[in-house]
Amino acid sequence: MDVRIHPSWKQVLSEEFQQPYFTQLIQFVKKEYQSATCYPKGADIFAAFDHSPFDKTKVVIIGQDPYHGPGQAHGLCFSVKDGTAHPPSLVNIFKEVSQDLGKPYPESGNLEHWADQGVFLLNATLTVRASQAGSHQNKGWEVFTDAVIQQLSQDKEGLVFLLWGGFAKKKAALIDQSKHHILTSGHPSPLSANRGLWFGNKHFSKTNEILARNGQKPIDW
Repeated sequence: MDVRIHPSWKQVLSEEFQQPYFTQLIQFVKKEYQSATCYPKGADIFAAFDHSPFDKTKVVIIGQDPYHGPGQAHGLCFSVKDGTAHPPSLVNIFKEVSQDLGKPYPESGNLEHWADQGVFLLNATLTVRASQAGSHQNKGWEVFTDAVIQQLSQDKEGLVFLLWGGFAKKKAALIDQSKHHILTSGHPSPLSANRGLWFGNKHFSKTNEILARNGQKPIDW
């Protein structure tokens, strides 16, 4: 199957695109987009891959589902387009960046500038029906994104995986911890953050320390 995705990922994932489950998944997604309002727009489904090519990826952040409100999801987990109100989890992410690094709270919730530096912002499920959280779960996306994580683990070294919340932490089983670095904490959602499980994790400074130790350029968060 021909998938419009960055050439570096196309090469790495070529066998995955030929799997029967992936063909069925794409057929499901096409029907959904034809019959209902879905997010993100079709051209943005693989945006995380396009902004962070396989060979340039240094950090991996794993989300669960795209935002399901209008004008929010654009293919990068936790990110929203310029001019869109910041969802609660993103607010808490930015608050932690500010506390951790002493940076001012940003005006835009668009995280493309992270992705363009090699921060791979991967949702486990890449599409969703409008106003229906989780509506495209268990249709094949998770099989695909698990394979993506395994490929990163297998073919690269020294990646920093940021696993926030119970769902993301389960992905640690897919990662070779002898080759990569895993930082875990509670989820940035208010439910978790207000219970003291998010703030103070210092994941952004810790990530940069790891990258610097490995001779890589730190991320400008």
